[in-house]
Amino acid sequence: MNFESELRIKIIEAVQTLYSTALKEKDVVLQPTRKEFEGDITLVVFGIAKASKKNPEVTGNEIGEYLQKNSSFVSGFNVIKGFLNVVIADQSWLTFFNKIEKVQSSKFSGSMLSPTLNIEQNNSERSAPLIMVEYSSPNTNKPLHLGHIRNNLLGHSVSELLAASGNRVMKVNLVNDRGIHICKSMLAWKKWGKGETPESTDTKGDHLVGKYYVLFDKKYKEEIERLVRKGADKEDAEKNAPLMLEIQDMLRKWEAGDKETLDLWSMMNDWVYKGFEESYHILGVTFDKIYYESKTYLHGKKIVEEGLKNNVFYKKEDGSVWIDLTDVGLDHKVLLRGDGTSVYITQDLGTAQLRFDEYPGLQQLIYVVGNEQEYHFKVLKEIFKKLGRSWADGLYHLSYGMVDLPSGKMKSREGTVVDADDLIKEIIEEAELNTKALGKIDDFNSDEAKKLYHTIGMGALKYFILKVDPKKRMLFNPAESIDLNGNTGPFIQYTYARIRSVMRKGNEMKLEAGGWKLEIGKEEKELIKQIYYYKDVLKEAASNHSPALIANYAYELAKSYNHFYHECPIIDPADADRSAFRLKLSETTSSFVAASLKMLGIEAPERM
Repeated sequence: MNFESELRIKIIEAVQTLYSTALKEKDVVLQPTRKEFEGDITLVVFGIAKASKKNPEVTGNEIGEYLQKNSSFVSGFNVIKGFLNVVIADQSWLTFFNKIEKVQSSKFSGSMLSPTLNIEQNNSERSAPLIMVEYSSPNTNKPLHLGHIRNNLLGHSVSELLAASGNRVMKVNLVNDRGIHICKSMLAWKKWGKGETPESTDTKGDHLVGKYYVLFDKKYKEEIERLVRKGADKEDAEKNAPLMLEIQDMLRKWEAGDKETLDLWSMMNDWVYKGFEESYHILGVTFDKIYYESKTYLHGKKIVEEGLKNNVFYKKEDGSVWIDLTDVGLDHKVLLRGDGTSVYITQDLGTAQLRFDEYPGLQQLIYVVGNEQEYHFKVLKEIFKKLGRSWADGLYHLSYGMVDLPSGKMKSREGTVVDADDLIKEIIEEAELNTKALGKIDDFNSDEAKKLYHTIGMGALKYFILKVDPKKRMLFNPAESIDLNGNTGPFIQYTYARIRSVMRKGNEMKLEAGGWKLEIGKEEKELIKQIYYYKDVLKEAASNHSPALIANYAYELAKSYNHFYHECPIIDPADADRSAFRLKLSETTSSFVAASLKMLGIEAPERM
């Protein structure tokens, strides 16, 4: 049942009858009624007033009267300035609910809602659009940090939203496993590592490699300072410091296939991959395919050769290759260094081409990358346009804001980042302390309790990050994220667990009812309305690549249920029909809470 579609038809009919004017569907602008006004669906009257040749308030009242007289599902209306607020009849909301009452939530996983809702399609249908989402994209010179957490959670959630909206989605990761930044960790370990390994130091592999990345930067700065003290210009000192010259030589050796360099690179990368796998597992993040820059950058070099051959690119006297993008408001961009080594854009060219070659039906390639790389992805798209690639407009940069801490901006090279593993451990410990303080899990065994702490902690972390519009820079506050009150993951999880507890008690009554014709109260109606709008929120969240929309929907739904819970006795032995209805409403609500949380990668616990 789609009230907007039915209402739009009736409004077009009203305008034709009242003003002898034929409206098109796009001329009928509808939106949910704002909470401070009475009504369910609002018509924006201003545009229609031109057809009526009357002021918007008069026009709104005339259309409202027509709808109330000629539409069985409209029970009332009011006009506020140029807005007609339409009240949908309670029985119509109940009819909608009756159509979805078969949604089973006792074992609901969130993977498929009732077919009557037509919200999710079969993601395996070959006719569905194929979208590839690239996220994580870590460097193998350091462990994942708080910024990576936002990237991974955002990429995973957007993938879930797109899949739930009927697309075929491929979740991919591009590991930046080569380049001068990787060589920094390698050279530092070679010079000062004394052969230590993750096993010999009992250290997670990515943490050990990250230690040497920070050490390189420290030693490099010391060299620059010494050269400057001897009279060198700072820029020259940065270019000619012995460590920088060594690192450039190591990169050339890597690209030339030097065995010793490759063996060191392979060993240290393996340490990092094992560390990443542990972090991904804890985060609940998965990928359908992993690409490695070391295997894609050569494809980029071939594209550079193609561009030179077709005069799309040009070569400077030092042998470096460039493209002139000033005609599209950008700049000259280097694509290959003078010594023949590649830059970031080189491998991105190769990887994009490889993906569209591998998957001819690919319609969109979404890069989940921070907003400091906006210029980079504009350049990438324009290069492919100039190369004549038909799929160039399918490249989309999902740009998101950085994550700050109360202490300020994080810097990897200076070792001031918040390590992802440490943060996850801290927030799970905080969840344990808070949960124990409430004293509600005395009947949990140790394994159940441990799992619950993890579920609550990860729910707190994920929700706090995903509830913020991706485009906005955010401040992460671990203490605030774990609060059981307010707009937090644990609050929504607790609401779900509360509903499941209600259902367990209600199931003991063995009530059977359906097709209700009873009168519904405002709390019941509000819950049904929230359920009704899920499909619209899901669609908008997917089209805007914004998990924040579904996150805040989940919060509003949880708030509405808690208000309903406190105002309406759910189980009343003296009124079996009303009890059955409210239990079914509770069960259906829990299904939509779980579905919303699943879009965010958050587990809904049965007990808390």
